[in-house]
This record gives sequence, structure tokens and C-alpha cells, in this order.
Amino acid sequence: MAKDTTNYAWKDRKRTIFGLPLSFTVYKLTEEKLLIETGFFNKKEEEIRLYRIMDLTLNRPFGQRIFGLGTIHCCTADKSTPEFDILKVKNSLNVKNLLSDMIEAERIKKRISGREFMDDGSEHGVDDID
Repeated sequence: MAKDTTNYAWKDRKRTIFGLPLSFTVYKLTEEKLLIETGFFNKKEEEIRLYRIMDLTLNRPFGQRIFGLGTIHCCTADKSTPEFDILKVKNSLNVKNLLSDMIEAERIKKRISGREFMDDGSEHGVDDID
């Protein structure tokens, strides 16, 4: 098995009871995408391009707050993953702000604005943007 040498802006595991990272869900944030790896025997890796993330919401219920955790809900323009959660991560406010800044930087880099994600009824969908 090859060792992962990618430089990540952020990497963490979903936290479980008492805020311990005892799960098989790993979040990795690169300059261009967010990767969500789940599973132990059967692994699955979901890849979401940052410029496709439209909205972020930070949820910090009391049970998570007492352990310094939070959940970031993401709405995207991605057909296979229109919504997903970054569940129970440490320093969730900092992670949300980092993700928000990186999303904006990626949109500027690709010259993409929010209006390009709106459906105007034409045949051109979100997947035509690149």
C-alpha cells in the first residue's frame, strides 16, 4: 500500500464519544477538493470540488459543544452529492472559515460566480462549467 504524501490544508477524523477520533471517516482538504473517506473493510472516497460548494452551515449542538466539536453542513451544485455533512470535527468554526476562504479562492481562480450555478432552464447545466 502506497503512503499518501499529499499536502493537506486540513485533515481530521469524525469524532465519536467524548470527542475521540475513533471512527473510520476521514476528511481531507486540498487546494481544489474535499475528500471524505469512509469505511474499514470496504472503503469509499467521495470527492467534492471546492468551487461546487454553494453554502456552509455550522451546527454545534450542546452535546458536541461540550467536547469542542461541531458539524458543518454543505450544500453543493454537485449532482452526485448535493448535500453532505462534515460530522463532529474539532475546531469546527476554524474549519468552516478555512473551507469558506478556500472555496472563494477556488472560484476566483476558476472565474466562477454563483450565477453560473443557477438553472436558467437551458440545456447547459452545472457540469458544463470547467
